[in-house]
Amino acid sequence: MSDLIQLGGVNERPKAPRPEDLRLKFSETAVAELDALLGHYPDKKSCILPGLWIAQREYGGYLSGNAIAEVAHRLERSYAEVEGVATFYSMYNTAHEVGTHMIEVCTCLSCQVCGVYPLAEYLKKKLGVDFGETTPDGMFTLHEVECLNACDRAPLIQVGDQYHGPVDEAYLDNLLETLKSQPSSVVQMADEIVQVHLANFEKPGAEKTPAKTAKPRTSRIKVDTPN
Repeated sequence: MSDLIQLGGVNERPKAPRPEDLRLKFSETAVAELDALLGHYPDKKSCILPGLWIAQREYGGYLSGNAIAEVAHRLERSYAEVEGVATFYSMYNTAHEVGTHMIEVCTCLSCQVCGVYPLAEYLKKKLGVDFGETTPDGMFTLHEVECLNACDRAPLIQVGDQYHGPVDEAYLDNLLETLKSQPSSVVQMADEIVQVHLANFEKPGAEKTPAKTAKPRTSRIKVDTPN
């Protein structure tokens, strides 16, 4: 997720490409999905959020300036408007490129009481990175996050759309080894969110006509009027 804004610190924002440098990278599937989603909303502006999820998937888990510019171009919005939305929500990765897997460590009260900070330090030492950094091989990004709302499983971490907890050092060792052989959980999560927005008949490979629905019944009401 995007880094939290730190008062007094430098917060990088995606830089917009010049119009002549914009490169459209959406696949045919992505374009078809965006076209389908436009039919869900009254105007193109309302499609910015799902459009950004498509972009996060298509651009490998990171919303670069070009990714944001492509969403703006396809939805006919300004770059500033789309960039403002993307940087407002922490689930869009705009602060920096992320690894194949993003490990999010909850450090709120319940996890803190249950010993998450020693585990966080263990992860930092094992991966050789601090919070907000990515391993040199591009495999793991480590983030500190606010409450994940599963306090009964503290200490808790999140990878993609999966919660893991309660964890200990042995569990983390096994998890890291397992993740090394799996495809990007960052991209997978973005795709799953896109698919949730789509009706079954709108998804790639599905029949393009919606299921038939029963026609509403109509009845005539006789109204007696005085002569």
